[in-house]
Amino acid sequence: MLPMHFTLNSTFILSILGLSMHRTHLMSALLCIEGMMLALFIIITTFSSTNNLQTMAPAPIMLLAFSACEASVGLALLVATSRTHGNDHLKNLSLLQC
Repeated sequence: MLPMHFTLNSTFILSILGLSMHRTHLMSALLCIEGMMLALFIIITTFSSTNNLQTMAPAPIMLLAFSACEASVGLALLVATSRTHGNDHLKNLSLLQC
């Protein structure tokens, strides 16, 4: 395995581990999701550029657009949660509460 592939795969796996283990604040969960999206963006970009696939050319840009939309929705939820609950702790968020 090339060092670049190892670095990108370990970045993605560390982001998943950070999301699954450190679930205290909503902001840290959003940062882990952004790390996963950026690792996927770099992986898809390098894959499409090294293999010269013209059909894969718009895929990184679409992924980056979806990532920006996800970040804006996540930050809007963070602001709404901090206004209603007073903090961004994930343990306070429950679908069973009205």
